[in-house]
Amino acid sequence: MIDLDFVGNLAIEAGKAILEVYETDFGVDQKGDNSPITLADRRSHQLLSRQLQKKYPDIPVLSEEGKEVPYTTRREWNRFWLVDPLDGTKEFVKRNGEFTVNIALIEESRPLFGVIYLPVARRLYLAHTAEGCWEIHEGRKRPLNVARYPSSEHIRLVKSRSHPSPNLEAILDILPPCDVIKRGSALKFCAIAAAEADFYPRFGPTWEWDTAAGQAIVEAAGGVVVDFHGKPFTYNKPNLINGPFLVASSLEWLKRSGVLEKAASLGIV
Repeated sequence: MIDLDFVGNLAIEAGKAILEVYETDFGVDQKGDNSPITLADRRSHQLLSRQLQKKYPDIPVLSEEGKEVPYTTRREWNRFWLVDPLDGTKEFVKRNGEFTVNIALIEESRPLFGVIYLPVARRLYLAHTAEGCWEIHEGRKRPLNVARYPSSEHIRLVKSRSHPSPNLEAILDILPPCDVIKRGSALKFCAIAAAEADFYPRFGPTWEWDTAAGQAIVEAAGGVVVDFHGKPFTYNKPNLINGPFLVASSLEWLKRSGVLEKAASLGIV
């Protein structure tokens, strides 16, 4: 039995470790893919991996900062933790506060639990896809539900703060006027779950740990995370890089609005 409160509190502890570095004159290194990494990424990874393995020794952990687990090993996993110790390192380096700790439990290739913690705002998102989604802030816990259906005249679109996409214009051309909201890291998923936005399209590549907790949170709040053919995202693939995806309150809206058909026609794999 998984204790979701334990996982949420663990994310908060990782957030504290991240903020200890955030408040210093930290250095920035480059990983092999030219993405940034800091001491905060490493400390959060070590804390999360150690505590998850201690609490649940039978459940393996796959983390961004410990991702060198071959598929020959991973393919035997029916259940595992998928962790991004510091999602939004670019936002961390820019010091804009929009970075998160992401923890998901994957079961049979789908996210079952999801936790996202925003350390600067001390805001915690918890999700169990069979039970619901909640936001905890300043001691108050409230259930989250997606906006049931975007207005045909006005759509709130959330997009990345640090990853622009030229393909976005092709989608915007078929939609009514949009209010464009920019958010860093996994906060774009949280915006959909909290009914603060209606639609989040992503064209560029991401990794599985970038999306798993966010998918759990959106689905638990009643929304969908699907590929450009309308199929839900799955996890623990041989290649851990994700293709493009769409996040919205419903698959019905993606179809009726023409977004799904247009996305499929773009030919992005």
